[in-house]
Amino acid sequence: MDRMLYIAMNGAKQTMTAQAITANNLANVNSTGFRADLAAMMSLPVSGTGFASRVYSETENPDVDFQSGAIIPTGNELDVAISGDGWLTVQTPDGNEAYTRAGNLQVSAQGGFLTTVNGLPLLGNGGPVSIPPYEKIEIASDGTISILPVGQEPGTLSVVDRIRLVNPAKEDLFKGTDGLFRHRNNETAIPDINVALLGGALESSNVNAVSALVDMINQARSFEMQVKMMKTADENEQTSARLMQIN
Repeated sequence: MDRMLYIAMNGAKQTMTAQAITANNLANVNSTGFRADLAAMMSLPVSGTGFASRVYSETENPDVDFQSGAIIPTGNELDVAISGDGWLTVQTPDGNEAYTRAGNLQVSAQGGFLTTVNGLPLLGNGGPVSIPPYEKIEIASDGTISILPVGQEPGTLSVVDRIRLVNPAKEDLFKGTDGLFRHRNNETAIPDINVALLGGALESSNVNAVSALVDMINQARSFEMQVKMMKTADENEQTSARLMQIN
């Protein structure tokens, strides 16, 4: 009886963990450049003294789906999407660097820094990219930023900086709770001249909403089944106790 209850309880707990991963993916179905988290269940023996008669399940987040999302034209001069593999480099609040595919950029009101929509400074050749007052801005496919300064004649574009585009190996990256990617060994990725940008466009999330909803339904049914097993185990225990009293 205890074995049945233990297996059902453990299964319900791990199913809830998988549901949380799926729910987070669904919540970010419209997040620019989002990469879906993967969930996998595995069986592990319970270690310790006694016989190896117990096995428990564990839900893991083994990796991230690195498949690219769809490219959506926006016409916004500050929107960029990465064509193929590669990442934009941003500076995190702790001063370290992280990587993102979210190219919905903006110029901050304080300091004129080029930032993500979440306010993280975009890194260029010499640190955070600073944008002087401008009338027009262009971001080339290689990340070069050119502006038409305020008061200048049309056609006199000035190069300001170049966005730091990198392409570290996927196996060297991990995804943080903030949705940003970082190097597993805290190393700094070197710029890659082969990474190309598409101006006036954004990359959508790679979450398949239909597939995620199907997973959520299956996980809900699995959780319901595990709860029923726990109730059945409790009923069987009560019935056994009554039989013992009769004897």
